[in-house]
Amino acid sequence: MNNVTITIDAMGGDYGVAVTVPAALSILKKYANVRLVLVGDEKQIKSQLGFLRRNNKRLSIHHASQQVTMDELPSKALRTKKDSSMRVAIDLVKSGEAQACVSAGNTGALMVISRFVLRTLSGVDRPAIVTIFPTVNSSKDVRMLDLGANINSCADHLYQFAVMGSVLTSALDDIETPKVGLLNIGEEEIKGNDLVKHAAQLLSESKHINYIGYVEGDDVFKGIADVVVCDGFVGNVALKVIEGTMQLIAFYIKQGFKKNWYSRIAAITAYPVLNDLKKKLDPGRYNGASLLGLQGIVIKSHGGANTPSFANAIKEAILEVEKNVPQRIGEQVGIMLEEAEF
Repeated sequence: MNNVTITIDAMGGDYGVAVTVPAALSILKKYANVRLVLVGDEKQIKSQLGFLRRNNKRLSIHHASQQVTMDELPSKALRTKKDSSMRVAIDLVKSGEAQACVSAGNTGALMVISRFVLRTLSGVDRPAIVTIFPTVNSSKDVRMLDLGANINSCADHLYQFAVMGSVLTSALDDIETPKVGLLNIGEEEIKGNDLVKHAAQLLSESKHINYIGYVEGDDVFKGIADVVVCDGFVGNVALKVIEGTMQLIAFYIKQGFKKNWYSRIAAITAYPVLNDLKKKLDPGRYNGASLLGLQGIVIKSHGGANTPSFANAIKEAILEVEKNVPQRIGEQVGIMLEEAEF
């Protein structure tokens, strides 16, 4: 297995080094071929490493004097934070010193800086954010994109998202021809706006995409499609609704079992089932969204990720490096987009 080098934006996210450093150390325990570069304030990183009292030759520190805050405007971060942990981590991917970057920082800033530094692949107009969700089939997940990188998309962009999502799923899940569905308000051909209808036409005419037609919101978790495509506005709303629904379910389950002694006894009996449900619906298990379409690998972790969750984002980066995802997408995009005469 070839060696893999990943840069970590150690200062990003709600918890910074308190999460990123322990997560990095946990990854090094599991992957003997991985080298990690912690980018950020050297003093803070060393302090956390000292607290953990560990040292590893495959872990290095690259000092960065600035930090992109979670509420900072992306344009300002791009202009004024050239020595931020986020920017430097991405620069190291651009220079070839690393093969991927992982950050839990400001999503907008990460997208803008990544696109500026790494540029998009030939034939790709816009990058897209993609992540996985569980389905009723315990052995199968579904990937959905775009989840917010592009608020305004055209049909050509949706077609490109389908291409990239299909290639990614094929590479990571070993599915030769992933089933691709287009998110819509109904399955009938007459439903949907002009954007969706035009995209559906492009997808149905493609010889290289296994397009299965429209899927509705409640179809996403049924495992009907391997890839679900939508524009970034709809995708981001759907993502937040999904996360909120999971939190609501967890809240009401806890409240229900606290009502009285009978419900508490019932909770003890139901614990194995509830624990299994918690694991399956845990957002941290699926943490690590890819910024597809760039000339390099960038993985976005949830800002509030804990140590195991952030470690999952690093795992996603390692897998994409090992599967050589950008090159695969680049090769297929040229072939598959040529037929649409882009």
